[in-house]
Parts: sequence; structure tokens; C-alpha cells
Amino acid sequence: MKISEVLAVPARAGFFADDQAAILGGAKRDGAAYLGNPVTPGFRSVRQAGEAVSVLLLLDDGQVAHGDCAAVQYSGVGGRDAVLDAKRAVEVIIDQVAPLLAGSELTDFRSMAAAIDDLVVDGHRLHTAIRYGVTQALLDAVARARGVTMAEVVRDEYQTGAEILPVPMFVQSGDDRYDNVDKMILKRADVLPHGLINNVDAKLGSDGQLLVTYLTWVRNRVLALRDSEDYAPDLHLDVYSTIGVAFNNDVERVADYLVSLGKVAVPFRLRVEHAIDGGSRDGQIAVSSALRAAIRARGSDVQIVVDEWCNTLEDIRLFVSAGAADVIHVKTPDLGGVNNTIEALLLVARGGLLAYCGGTCNETDRSAQVSANIAMACAASQVLAKPGMGVDEGMMIVGNEMTRVAALVAARSARMARAL
Repeated sequence: MKISEVLAVPARAGFFADDQAAILGGAKRDGAAYLGNPVTPGFRSVRQAGEAVSVLLLLDDGQVAHGDCAAVQYSGVGGRDAVLDAKRAVEVIIDQVAPLLAGSELTDFRSMAAAIDDLVVDGHRLHTAIRYGVTQALLDAVARARGVTMAEVVRDEYQTGAEILPVPMFVQSGDDRYDNVDKMILKRADVLPHGLINNVDAKLGSDGQLLVTYLTWVRNRVLALRDSEDYAPDLHLDVYSTIGVAFNNDVERVADYLVSLGKVAVPFRLRVEHAIDGGSRDGQIAVSSALRAAIRARGSDVQIVVDEWCNTLEDIRLFVSAGAADVIHVKTPDLGGVNNTIEALLLVARGGLLAYCGGTCNETDRSAQVSANIAMACAASQVLAKPGMGVDEGMMIVGNEMTRVAALVAARSARMARAL
């Protein structure tokens, strides 16, 4: 089977692109918007509508495979590519990618994805979002050519040995951090609440007390609303380096604070994402390693999650080698081609750490579906319910995709067993 034509069209992402530097610098909320001017290059405002691009591969048998180019909410910081310009991305795909793919035979996903991910134009690799969307479409195309799910293509080409089953879902609260937690509990989210703790004064507290109060409420709310004692979600807080800011990046003070948070969370396990910003990849590896060691020295089981400065496959190799976290957030759009996401998830698991197939609220339904297939095929520790900052859409899209894929694979396996 061949690719007969490549189309690209601007699309809507599931949330917004936010200038994280401006927000951390004090930009004030004004309803759903932010006041003030952006400071990160590429942004037109502190908050702007998320952009995406749908890549459509028309196959010579009449089928259409597709993937979506999308970038993270906080683009342009932490070593990431600039905020996505959908119009420009379409031009690049049509001018540079389409001529390479049109007429190509669909052989194996792995080599075709690598060719796109490694493509250099004018001395630079393609924007991570473009590589992300095009390789999604290629994975879908190869699956269609073989008459199987995307998860089976990944399992077989990468020999993961995984049983294709749903994996735990991590659900984000966004700023609606109370009502959304209730929804998460009622829907039995596996990991919650995220919390969006991205401001010291308003959400953490100068001494961390606001977060202590919030975590206490979350813990008590789970106990009050859960339908049975066997529902025991992990509690995962994303703090956007605010703890480090509040405690002057003092690892020992931050460790003491995180240990105290862990005690508040009991009987549930606590994970904390991006407690301190190291300012660079090497700095993040050093500070995360030191923080993890300090927490263990105190006898606590609080888990450290790394995100910022851990963007590429090479970054992840270094973080895993250093043991610089308990959980590695494989932030799917940041890695470019989804072939890198697959490699990263497998690398993290082989390193004895927990592999979180994440991403961003600012993705699309399609990129979420593809991520769900990859997470299942790689037996990820958890997968992000996306897109959207909240509960309903992300849990539905990712959860339903995992359920459908698992059912298809099980049915195919049963038919093969009966035929033997």
C-alpha cells in the first residue's frame, strides 16, 4: 500500500498556549485571560488560543490516515521549541514533507518515522509539533495497511512484549481544582488532581501552607466520596517549580516540605512534579537527583516527577542514567516524532523508573488517541487524560480509545486461538 497524497490543514488544539515566564513573573488572571504583555518570543499575548495542524495521508486503497501536530501549553521555555504557528507549519509540511511521502510504500513505521524525525531543512530539524503530527499519521497508515491497531504495530515492531490493556489515567484539574477533583473521584480517576500550582502567592503560599491546605482537602475528599475502600488513587501535584521559589531553591528545605506533604497525603501515595527548576538540563539533573536522595534519606516514599528540561530522548537517557527522578514525564509533543516517545517509555521502564506517557492539555483528540495506543503498547505506568484542562473530555477520549483497542486486540487473539 502506498501514500498517494499528503494534506495539511490548520486545526484547533484542546486548550491554550500560555507564556509561562510571564505568568511566573506575576501576570494576573482576568477571567479566562491574563493581563500584561508576553515575554517569551513567539507569543502574541500571555494566553492565546492553542493551534494545531491535522496531517492527512490519503492511501491508494481509499483509506485516510491522520495525525495532529500540537505543542505543549507552555511552549518556548525549558529548552522547548517556540509556540506553534499553524499557518507556517502547514507551509512546511506541504513544501518539505509531502514531496518525501507522496508515492511512498508503507513498509514499517519505525524507519519511516525516523526519516521524518531526522529531516533537516535549512540547517534545522522540523518543529517538534510537526514531527509529532506527521509520525502519528504514519503510525496510523501502517496500522491501516496491516489491518491492526496502532498499539499492535508498536508492540510488534519494538518487541515490547506488553499485553495490550488499558493503563492508569492521570487527570488534570486545571484552575477548577475543587469541582474537578469531585468529578475525578466520582469517575474513579487513577491518578489525580494535578492542581496547577503555578503561583506562589495565590496557590502555594510563601511558606507552602496554601498547598498543605489544598492537599489535605483532596485527601479528605477522596475518603469522603469514594465508593469503596479499594479506590486508592495516587495523588500527583504539578507545582511548576513554585516550591523551589518559595524555599530559595534550598534542596534540604524543599525535601523537608515534601516529606511533610507526603504525611498529609496518607493513606495515598504522593507524587510531586517539577518541585525545583534547575535552570538547565544539567542543573535539573543535579537538583532532582539531590532532592530525590534527600527525600529517601528522610525515609519518605514521596516520588519526584521530572518534566522541565527533560524534553528530548537524549535528555531522558541522561535523567534515567542519573536516577534523577522516580517518575519521568515523557511529554509527548516535546519529543517530536512519536517513535521517540516509544523509545523513551521503554528506556525509562528498563531503567527501573516509572514511565509516564504524558503530554499537554493543549493537544487534540487525535494526538490523545495515538498516545493511548502507544501507552498501552509500552505498558506505561500512567497516561495523561487529554486534551483539555479538566476531566470530562480527556478521560472520555483516552479511556474510550484504550477500551476499544483492548477489545479489538483481545477479539483478534481469540479468533487466532480458535483457528489453531
